[in-house]
Amino acid sequence: STVVVLENVKKTVKECMLIMLVENISGLSEDDGDFTVEMIPEIRAAVVTFTGNPAAGEFAEMLNRNHRAKQQNITARCLELTRSVRAENIPPNTPSDFIAVYFENKKNGGAQVVDVQQLPDEDAAIITFSDHRGNA
Repeated sequence: STVVVLENVKKTVKECMLIMLVENISGLSEDDGDFTVEMIPEIRAAVVTFTGNPAAGEFAEMLNRNHRAKQQNITARCLELTRSVRAENIPPNTPSDFIAVYFENKKNGGAQVVDVQQLPDEDAAIITFSDHRGNA
């Protein structure tokens, strides 16, 4: 995996602090495009996506041993590969065939959809692809 989830990220932690922490631990540079950080405050987490040929597992282990991360109670784990994604804000009564064709369109990923499970009470759907690379 090239994606690491940082958990227990307090809402007061700024993205720039996490970027510097990742740079300090990995020796990589966000400015050079070596990785990106996406904050997910709703679940007190952040996602670090590495580009190129990173050792995400090694980074996660190093972060979990890092004194600064321990002070902040931040932990890291590699994100598992999945073939499914959750799409939200889907208008009511949208046909599942339309959702499948939308995600199979090259502009929206171009991957083969094998299943669409609609969640009408949540205006959402779970889209399952034939391959884990389809949901990137």
